[in-house]
Formats: sequence, structure tokens, C-alpha cells
Amino acid sequence: MDEELELAQEWDKTFEKSDKVNHRKVIFHNRYGIKLVGDLYEPKIATGKFPAIVVCGPFGAVKEQSSGLYAQTMAERGFLTLAFDPSFTGESGGLPRYVASPDINTEDFSAAVDFLSIQKNVDSEKIGIIGICGWGGMALNAAAIDTRIKATVTSTMYDMSRVNANGYFDSVDENGRYEMKKTLNAQRIEDYKNEKYARAGGVVDPLPADAPFFVKDYYDYYKTKRGYHKRSLNSNDGWNVTSSLSFINMPILQYSNEIRSSVLMIHGEKAHSCYFSKDAYNNMIKNSKYTGNKELMIIPNAVHTDLYDKIDIIPFDKIEEFFRNNLK
Repeated sequence: MDEELELAQEWDKTFEKSDKVNHRKVIFHNRYGIKLVGDLYEPKIATGKFPAIVVCGPFGAVKEQSSGLYAQTMAERGFLTLAFDPSFTGESGGLPRYVASPDINTEDFSAAVDFLSIQKNVDSEKIGIIGICGWGGMALNAAAIDTRIKATVTSTMYDMSRVNANGYFDSVDENGRYEMKKTLNAQRIEDYKNEKYARAGGVVDPLPADAPFFVKDYYDYYKTKRGYHKRSLNSNDGWNVTSSLSFINMPILQYSNEIRSSVLMIHGEKAHSCYFSKDAYNNMIKNSKYTGNKELMIIPNAVHTDLYDKIDIIPFDKIEEFFRNNLK
């Protein structure tokens, strides 16, 4: 836990700073000893113990982007919130850099709950989480194992195990998966020989004219003034090439139908990724005794990144109502 971290002192978010909340950076650690850096947002007008919300995502983003916007907005609505950078990314610690893990990144959510649970101005019995994009799947995974999480919201969710193992729209079969594993394992040798990890590249730039719509959608967020950030993997050189290996072999959400706490899943109707939420919701309630507090909300005409930062599309009123009803 002695790793030195360099923290930006200026306000470098992709959204404007609110005058309704206090903001400060905090450092906490997960049970693997990795230091995590978060932005803590506290309502200015309220006192006493707050209900609290942890926010993370999207996959390959940083807390200065979408998760920070969600956290600040929910703090304006009376919650103490914490948006954090996952292990190995952003301002958080962990070596090597730019790698993801279904285990460690699920643990990161629980580590944030650890931190909030001992804050004097937090009601430890009223802690919820929000996961955006790939961290929506991690949030559900955390809810399945961490009984301290009383309510979970996923927004424009990805199941990172499924997309890494099966490709987009489940287009990769066993043979394709085998070839992919051969390529990734060959890359391991190159990385070891070169004593550095090759990067996969972020969102493609320049954007090909024939790029699929969802690639254009990502470009419009990560590669423009709308959402670009210098520490975001998607905005720059991306993850390590071999980062996806563990996801192929370690599926998440195996016990999602045992989640007893409340879950609200939100997705855009026109999002290429909508099938992740629809299928995860159906699996969560299948053969489950705990269906009464689960909900899937589809936003008409919304695409994937609309739920990253479009204030007029993200259903913050619904999210606030959900947490008010379930963090009590």
C-alpha cells in the first residue's frame, strides 16, 4: 500500500463544477492492497449522516467523465457520492497499468463500500452503487456478493465477460474464440520478451467512413470535446492487448438471481448494447425468489452514449426515487 500516486489538483472534469456540492479527492484501498483514488461529492446544505452512492464506469473511462457527472448530480440531490478510478487505471494505483480483471474490479466496488462505511457523515446501512457500461456488469457482480450494498443501478450496461468471450452480438463461436486465445497468448510472449505490454488502442481515430454506428457513437463521446480526457483509455491508447484474457474464462453474473437487494437496470432502446441489459435482467429474475424489487427501464430512442452524459435523457428523477425508496 506504499505506492506513490500523482493526483491532479485542478478541476479537470468533462462537466462543469457544481456550486451545490463540496468536492475533494480521497484515497482508499482494496483488499489486494491497491490504492484507489476517488472524487467525493458532499451536499452543501444537508447535515448529519447521508445515504451514500458509489459510482464507476464506463469501461475504459475515468472518474472525470461519466461517473463523475452521475456522482455530482446525485450529490446535488442529497446523497454523498464517490466516483472512483478502478484499479490499474486513471489516478488509481496498481501495476501493470491498463489491465482489467473481473475479480479485482468487482472488489473495487466493495472497497469503496468499505471506505464509505467508516465515514462519520455516512449511514453505513444506506449505501448503494451505480455502474455504467462495463462497470454495470461489475456492479451487478458486486451486488451478488456484497450484502452491504442495499441498492444497485446499472446504466447502459455491458457484460464484459460475454463480449470478450463471444464478441459483439455473440458473433464468435468456439473456433473463433480458440483463434483469439492463440493470438492473445502469443502476445503474452511478445510482452514478456519486450518487458512492456502492447496497447490495443482506444476508440479508432481517424474514424473510417464505413465504421459501424456504435463506433461512431463512441467516437462522438471519447474523441471530441464532449467527453475526451487525457487519462481515459478509450480516449487514447486503450487497454493492454492481453487485458481481456481473464474475462474470456471467468464469466461474471453467475449468481445474479440470488441478489436480494433492489436493482434498477437502465438502457437506451436504440443502443447496440441493449441486449446485455435485457438478457442480464431476464437471467437475474429467472428462477429467483427476489423479483419484486428488480426493474428494467428502457429509454425510448436513446443510444449507448446518451446515458453517459445527456442530462435530458439520463433519468435522474427515476434514479433518485429508486435510491430514496431503497436506501432507508
